[in-house]
Amino acid sequence: MYAVREGFAAFRRAPVLTGLSSAMVGLALFVVGLFGLAAYNLQLALTAIEERVEVVLYLRDDTRQSEIDLAVEELGGLAEVQGVRYISKRDALAQAREQLPEFGELFSEGSVNPLPQSLEVELRPGAHTSEAVRRVVETGTIYPFVEDIQYGQDWVDKLFVIRRIGAVSAAIMGGAFALVAALIIGTALRIAIFARREEIYVMRLVGATNWFIRRPFLLEGALAGMLGGLLAWLLTYLAYRAVYTWLFAIAWIPIAWVGIGLASGTLFGAVASGLSIRRHLREV
Repeated sequence: MYAVREGFAAFRRAPVLTGLSSAMVGLALFVVGLFGLAAYNLQLALTAIEERVEVVLYLRDDTRQSEIDLAVEELGGLAEVQGVRYISKRDALAQAREQLPEFGELFSEGSVNPLPQSLEVELRPGAHTSEAVRRVVETGTIYPFVEDIQYGQDWVDKLFVIRRIGAVSAAIMGGAFALVAALIIGTALRIAIFARREEIYVMRLVGATNWFIRRPFLLEGALAGMLGGLLAWLLTYLAYRAVYTWLFAIAWIPIAWVGIGLASGTLFGAVASGLSIRRHLREV
């Protein structure tokens, strides 16, 4: 009870420094929250795009049916493959007429069918990665009757790069803000320690341990970090609502991420306080 009472009393003794510490923690987590919001929505968009990725093998016109059946069987046996669908020249022409009505004259009845037959390889859920696509492509290239292989993986790889850049940027900027917040929390605690140095000295005379003295300051730092986490959550949510209302629809981050942010702020404040109190108690 003493630690809890003294921890909350610190907010009354130095409200400006405590508020500034909480604000810096909040800004640090707010930057991370913004990048997390962007990374989460990019991940959702990337997942939706990945589900549409498929490998198409275009076959020579003189390919025998036995060769096609063999390719369908072998490709379908790959662990990454959900299924293989054979598209004949007639089916390809029918799809072209349906999907491209503006080219009706090109695909009119009686004209030469310029479209090749093909095999459409559908990947399993969770297997839409560049490694899985490359394995399917490498398997397809061994067939001499395959003229070309098409897959839209190049631009998907670029999206992966963008997501990695966002994660690294969030870590760097969040770390920089966290360092500033740690310095401010340490300064606030140092002032509190020197303001109460006589009280701490008396507590040591009557046998109080360092851990007993540290607990109120640890609680003070944890409370400041928790308030910073709540501030970061509020700012991130306001930014999300502003983007959703005025720019475009995006998804809110999972509730588990919010809990991790609040826990991180609380833990960060406690750790920063612990490091500061350990160093400054030696001077009292």
